[in-house]
Amino acid sequence: MKKKSTLSWIMTFTGRKKGYYIASVLIAIVGVAMSFIPYLIIIKLVNGLLNQTQTWEMCVQSVIAMGIFWTLRVVLHSISTTFSHVATFHLLSEIRVMLCEKLSKIPLGAVLDDHSGSYKNIIVERVDAMEKTLAHIIPEVTANLLLPLVMYIYVIALDWRMGLSILISVVIGGVFFCLMMVGSGEGYANCIAKTKHLNDTAVEYINGIEVIKAFGKSGTSYEKFVVAAKEGADCFIEWMRRCIWFQSSSLCIMPATYLGVLPVGLWLMLEGSLTKEVFVTCIILSSSLVNPMIVAMSYLDDAFKIGTIFGEATEILEREDMVRPDTVTKTPENFDIVCKDVTFTYKDEEVLHGINLTIPAGKVVAMVGPSGSGKSTIARLIDSLWDVNGGSITLGGVNIKDLPLNYYMSQIAYVAQHNYLFDLTVMENIRLGKPDATDEEVMEAAKKTGCHDFIMSLEHGYETMAGGAGGHLSGGERQRICIARAMLKNAPVVILDEATAYTDPENEAIIQSSVAKLVQGKTLIVIAHRLSTIVDADAIVVINDGRVEATGTHTELLSKCDLYRNMWEAHISVKDEAVEQMDDKEVCHA
Repeated sequence: MKKKSTLSWIMTFTGRKKGYYIASVLIAIVGVAMSFIPYLIIIKLVNGLLNQTQTWEMCVQSVIAMGIFWTLRVVLHSISTTFSHVATFHLLSEIRVMLCEKLSKIPLGAVLDDHSGSYKNIIVERVDAMEKTLAHIIPEVTANLLLPLVMYIYVIALDWRMGLSILISVVIGGVFFCLMMVGSGEGYANCIAKTKHLNDTAVEYINGIEVIKAFGKSGTSYEKFVVAAKEGADCFIEWMRRCIWFQSSSLCIMPATYLGVLPVGLWLMLEGSLTKEVFVTCIILSSSLVNPMIVAMSYLDDAFKIGTIFGEATEILEREDMVRPDTVTKTPENFDIVCKDVTFTYKDEEVLHGINLTIPAGKVVAMVGPSGSGKSTIARLIDSLWDVNGGSITLGGVNIKDLPLNYYMSQIAYVAQHNYLFDLTVMENIRLGKPDATDEEVMEAAKKTGCHDFIMSLEHGYETMAGGAGGHLSGGERQRICIARAMLKNAPVVILDEATAYTDPENEAIIQSSVAKLVQGKTLIVIAHRLSTIVDADAIVVINDGRVEATGTHTELLSKCDLYRNMWEAHISVKDEAVEQMDDKEVCHA
């Protein structure tokens, strides 16, 4: 994907609400024009008084007219910002939706590379920071720069020397302003990086609070957060401390146009080359030109931040999607899954090396191996959560990259070791597997997976709220609900990735029995560390260091695969030890 410039992204975003922004800019221009008219009235009033042509009634009328135009200025400014803010807040909502949709389209590996706190920071804080650019800079900077420019051209037309005299304070103040802006891009980027680190540290601290308390590490762990918080504050303080003197000097000198206009104008009048009417006009207009420019320039600081503000969000939007067709052009003949010469690289390191694996339709195939050997990675590739870097994965003879993502995902039910429940009722969390399922179908799926009894024991039964990330339920309860959700989906291919890791032996037996009945006729892929749960699988695949080391039944692997035999013996010894401990406890209680 060709990367867009920041300006192109801004044009893309604003183009969605083009009418609102055009109206906002036009109204803002008219509003600024209304603020200039009182100055023109003052010019006429002062010149009239100098020439003794003004009457009391004319003065009163002039004051009333100025009040009307100032009121119109305030009203039009309010209308302009209302248009820009209505458009902007709709856009911010759409941008957040775009980001969330994008995260669902890019490979899971690209998402997992970043901390969850970073995504929260981008989707919430960074998108919020776009508001000033979209709602203020576009209409207000345009209007506050355009009208002063027109009025300045008018002054130049009256007397070019007076026009240049106005610039004396502007140029000096502008030099201080430029000195203030030196390094602002880097300073803001540093502040963003420190804030991002603070967010990540805060999320890490909160997520790990249970472990921190359990092991008495609150002091050292809290210290990491304190350091991040201090750095997050210090970077802003140092940036402001470096800029404050230049900023104050600029704001003091730039509006002081009389420093140039009065001495130059008096000298020209004494010389006889400038009339008093033109001098008065230049004096009054000079005081009206700079203030709108200062308003516009006050947004330049934000303009320097635009690249950083939009950069993190647009970086996500520019990531490569998982390329899939929109329609089914070739239907799989069956539900055989074949991995051919599959390689996969994660964070520049190849973790799968030429995986060749066939999973026949309707069979139970288990994958075992040491931790980190690549079992879950293979499962995620089969589930199309990641894309292979080399080789291919086919379903019924069709490369899964040639199938629409929604269609392919409807063919697979995936239950991972760490599953997520939304802050919905238990009923709605299970129903996610089949959005149009009736309450009876949901309850039937729960009964078949051994969830019904414990759900009914909850305070509100199926209407009990699961809490954020399922926090109101235990790990085992969350996992069983996720299995019920997957079973309700009724997909022809089921992947269980350590799906019973958090269940106790009694419930694990119930789930295993239920799963055995529910997956009859389906293709079942099981990843397990407890080898006793997969001894009856049609085939067991031993994965080691990203490669297929052996394939066969339990009996075959015991005789031909040393790694599997060692894993089995270790598993049996641990299991026997656990049984002995249980027996000892029963004797003691007796």
